[in-house]
Amino acid sequence: MKTYKQNTSAESKEFLEELVVSSSETNAKLLKLLPSTENEKLFAAINYVIFSGGKRFRAFLTLQSAKLFDVPREQALQAAAAVELIHAYSLVHDDLPSMDNDDMRRGKPTVHIKWNEATAILVGDCLQAYAYEVLCSKKTHPDPKIRINLIKSLTMATGFHGMVLGQAKDLDAEKNSRRSSLEDILELQKLKTGALFKWSVEAASILGGASSKELCNYANAIGLAFQIKDDLLDYEGVEEETGKRVGKDNLACKATLVSLLGVDEAKKRTSQLCEEACEALNCFGPKSYMLKAAARFTIERGF
Repeated sequence: MKTYKQNTSAESKEFLEELVVSSSETNAKLLKLLPSTENEKLFAAINYVIFSGGKRFRAFLTLQSAKLFDVPREQALQAAAAVELIHAYSLVHDDLPSMDNDDMRRGKPTVHIKWNEATAILVGDCLQAYAYEVLCSKKTHPDPKIRINLIKSLTMATGFHGMVLGQAKDLDAEKNSRRSSLEDILELQKLKTGALFKWSVEAASILGGASSKELCNYANAIGLAFQIKDDLLDYEGVEEETGKRVGKDNLACKATLVSLLGVDEAKKRTSQLCEEACEALNCFGPKSYMLKAAARFTIERGF
């Protein structure tokens, strides 16, 4: 087994610079797509959510993966915007009192705290619906079959085949007195977090008219590593750095890979997953450099 290799300072700097570029481009795209905030509380709340300081990591994965298949930037940005709309919707709904009951997100009050619960539900509904509207545009791809494929794959990643089922399993696990097994947790995290990571790279291959098992393997590995890191941050993190409450999993007696394996073993697992992700991209050669740096970022980040 290979030993995990950290990003060098130069690689980290280059990665973070590229992340800022992709985030700025995605924000500019979202600003063009979203309605004006004037005269509508709902639109103001939507803009509050979308421009609350996220790193746009899923959009970054889409834009970088698109480079592997020479996908035009405008098309890649449409898909990147769609995945960020879906991600934002999921966060708004996850924060609701009936779900994870969070009052802070990225260092700011959550939507149901700043406005009310009904507004938060409607904001999530709008964001989810609009993501599909964005993918329907000819700007995403001139071929309607490609657009339909993108829409179908996103519904599978977010609905009862993916993210929503994962959230349901997560909520059930909190109420269930039976201790979750390793297999249960891995399946839950694959659905709740991994499915959207997978779509972020899959969208690029669909736009490029290609199919890549290796890219999907990469996404599966970093999706799980990302979620384990989130669990580690909840266990070890500081609220001022993470921008949200920490220690929630422990208070809820929630089963995670950290609680099941322990901190040291969980960290070891993230390193192994990072190596798996990087090795999966070897077939793409130097073009995959930034995606490999992104894999290392998932387990080195402090937020």
